[in-house]
Amino acid sequence: MMYSFAARPDVDAVDEPFYAAFLARSGLEHPMREVVLSAQPTDPAEVAAGLAREGARHSYQKHMAHHMEGMPLDWAGGCVHIHLIRHPARVIASYAAKRENPTESDLGFAAQATLYDRLGGVVVDTSLLRENPRAMLEALCAEIGLPWDDAMLRWKVGPKPYDGAWAPHWYGSVHRSTGFAWPEGPLPEVARDDLLRAAMPFYRAMAARALRP
Repeated sequence: MMYSFAARPDVDAVDEPFYAAFLARSGLEHPMREVVLSAQPTDPAEVAAGLAREGARHSYQKHMAHHMEGMPLDWAGGCVHIHLIRHPARVIASYAAKRENPTESDLGFAAQATLYDRLGGVVVDTSLLRENPRAMLEALCAEIGLPWDDAMLRWKVGPKPYDGAWAPHWYGSVHRSTGFAWPEGPLPEVARDDLLRAAMPFYRAMAARALRP
């Protein structure tokens, strides 16, 4: 979704600006931890102040819900919020391929539901998005009051200048893409039933609110 919005000439992209602050506060060992810590401010107030100073162009800010727990949110009051959701089985399989032994807090389903309750916004289910990207994105643009632009359907292959410092570890598949992938196939088998059971109630509640084309 970040690449889609950033392909528009009227949008600037910001990639997970609170990631270093989250790592500094949590002490968690993530891939490329030291690289991330050196690439971004670790003071949440400094990050929030920078976001509040964004210029006149539209700013698409990609955030991870679990990064935002305990972070200042006053700057977000005037923003439009898009909550991207994906079936927990797919999230668990994708995350576990890059980092071992994820927890529910790593996946962020509860944190996302909390953010939605606080900030409101539009829910977009990736399964619907990948079934018909144009129709879904046109509906989303109409919902948030942004003119439609065909540029949202295609982007150049490879890394982007707005990618976070962690992109070499996490963004391999999206760097090979030039647009949205085909509709997703059957759900993958999940070895961690505990994670699936913990995440599903939050996912179902959010999916019931999902925008439809």
